[in-house]
Amino acid sequence: MGHALTMGQTPRKPRLPVINLRDAGTLIGLLVIGAVFAASAPSFLTQHNLINILQQSSINACVALGMTLVIISGGIDLSVGPTAALSAVITATLVVSGMPLPIALLAGLATGLLCGFVNGALIAVAGLQPFIVTLGTLSLYRAMALIFTNGNPVLGLSPSFRHLFNGSIGIFPIPVLIVGVASLVAWCVLSKTPLGEYILAVGGNEEAARVAGVPVVRTKIATYMISGLAASLGAMILIGRLGAAEPVLGNLWELDAIAAAAIGGASLMGGKGSIVGTLLGAVVLGAMRNGLTLLNVQAFYQLLATGIIIIAAMLVDRFTRGTA
Repeated sequence: MGHALTMGQTPRKPRLPVINLRDAGTLIGLLVIGAVFAASAPSFLTQHNLINILQQSSINACVALGMTLVIISGGIDLSVGPTAALSAVITATLVVSGMPLPIALLAGLATGLLCGFVNGALIAVAGLQPFIVTLGTLSLYRAMALIFTNGNPVLGLSPSFRHLFNGSIGIFPIPVLIVGVASLVAWCVLSKTPLGEYILAVGGNEEAARVAGVPVVRTKIATYMISGLAASLGAMILIGRLGAAEPVLGNLWELDAIAAAAIGGASLMGGKGSIVGTLLGAVVLGAMRNGLTLLNVQAFYQLLATGIIIIAAMLVDRFTRGTA
């Protein structure tokens, strides 16, 4: 009885360590994958290729950061790809029309926030199921991107915009540094702020959190808005690299983001997850795909491997959840 919560009292969750046992397991898995591919493809462990893996993983890692918070809260966001596409075509259209870069970027990021707000409001206020809502907005946002551009790509992004997301500082590509900063912010939010405690509490037991005075509705909306923002930031990185924005951009991003979070230890039942683990999960996927490409393995086998990894991660969570 001494642990009972009173009305208005925020449930206290243990602060998340920077690296936990599951993160260490993911790191060991990454090292094993690296060793296997290094033995099979001598170019795998070169500095150029390792930096390339980090750059290739940066977009998925960015999107997966937001997805992780949603999953920890007990939700899912299937609309991250179309959210990214809509943000991308709006930003690119404004840049091509001569709009100042800060305004164009803010418009794109605000689009992601708005898409996330719509998802969160439908789920938290209207009480709809996250899977159904985000499946619906997946189609809605994709259609909006196609309608906005008449199905055509937006070409001709300025060199200044491309350099903003496609340059390097030292040996590190700017996208890697952007994701590094975003990861630090996400870790601080989850581990050092009341919002992080609320997210963990809602995902662990929503009814208990509500009774304890946690603002459940605002917490859910906030997580989906963060997910939308992360998807938009990933879109900025991609169109900066490509120099164009496609309305079909972001296909299967939700699968990769969920896979990265699951590999990193996020429970699809909610209440558990790790920012460090998600980053490692994204790099695991990036390293796996890079290594398979070096070995000339066709892309559809890489998709098969991603699906197997998600199922395996869910099985690990299922059999370890009770002992956590």
